[in-house]
Amino acid sequence: MKNALRISCSRVNLKAVRDFVAASLLDCNLSNTQLNQIILAVDEVVANLIIHANGEDESQYLDLAIDIKDQLFAIEIFDNAATFYSPSTYHEPDLTEFIRQGKRGGVGMTLVNRIMDRVEFTSNGGQNVCRLFKHLVYE
Repeated sequence: MKNALRISCSRVNLKAVRDFVAASLLDCNLSNTQLNQIILAVDEVVANLIIHANGEDESQYLDLAIDIKDQLFAIEIFDNAATFYSPSTYHEPDLTEFIRQGKRGGVGMTLVNRIMDRVEFTSNGGQNVCRLFKHLVYE
C-alpha cells in the first residue's frame, strides 16, 4: 500500500499529517502505543521541517509518501528547503541536564531516533528527503 500527501509549510497542516499517518496505519491492527509513537515521530520531523527548514513559508511544500509492506512502515518526506538537516552534526542532548535546566525543546530528534528503527536524511539536486522506518508489530 502506498499513500501520498502534499502540504504547505504551515503548522496548521500538522493535524492533516497526523490524520494521514493514522489512516494509513488503520488496517495494520497496531497497539495504541505503537500507533501513537509512529504518529508522534512523523509529526516531530514534519514540524521541524515546516518551522526550522522552511521557516513556515506557506509557498513551500512538503510531500509525504507512506509505504507499508511486509510489516515495514516507511515514510519519505520531501522538501526543497535551502537548509538541510545533517545527522552527522546531530548530538543527542543530555536529557538529565535539559531537565535540570528546565529547557524546552531540542529533544525532538532524540525522541524520533528512539521511536523509529531507522532515520535517514539525504539531499540530491536541491531536494531533501527524510526517510523513517519502523518494523510493525501486529496485535
